[in-house]
Amino acid sequence: MDIVDGAAKRPKDEADVRVGRRVRALRLERKLSLAELAAKAGISIGALSQIERGMSSLRVKVIWPLAAALNIEPSALIADGNEAVNDLYCVRADKRRSIPVKSEGIGKALLSPPAATLTGMLVTVEAGGGTAEAYAHAGHEFGFVMTGEVELVVDATTYVLKAGDSFAFKSTLLHAFRNPGAERCQILWVNTTKPSEVRDGA
Repeated sequence: MDIVDGAAKRPKDEADVRVGRRVRALRLERKLSLAELAAKAGISIGALSQIERGMSSLRVKVIWPLAAALNIEPSALIADGNEAVNDLYCVRADKRRSIPVKSEGIGKALLSPPAATLTGMLVTVEAGGGTAEAYAHAGHEFGFVMTGEVELVVDATTYVLKAGDSFAFKSTLLHAFRNPGAERCQILWVNTTKPSEVRDGA
């Protein structure tokens, strides 16, 4: 799997070095070898070694499986090394972490602290933006449309929801969403699964 955002010989980036040190510290804390963590995350030993040495950057498709292999939130890998990821029970408005997404026009900010059972997110969908494909995973979810409108597809049924509308469904049902309007849509979205457990199209 190619995970290098540039040539291996490029100058080290300070942020990459911090992330690499964090990954190595978490690996050693869990008493995992390079080979063991690489196997759990589905990446090569060489790629993992480059990440730990700050020689390559984490791509979106690697953050998820690597975080899952370490049993942490993806945001914990990219947090500023000079501060705590979040308070134990609270998340300050200026301390929200972005969750990496694969689809164009979608942004996800983590609202729940790391130890929370429920995963709360502020999902922003730009006009015309949406999931690349329908997806499913374990758990349940609930959402409240705060602004704009969203076209939600659950189990092949399409619902057009506007500000003030809400929804809930089993996450095992195939689902997708897009913003058909001309304005940005924001949704308060709650999952019973951790972000690192979700393999989705968003």
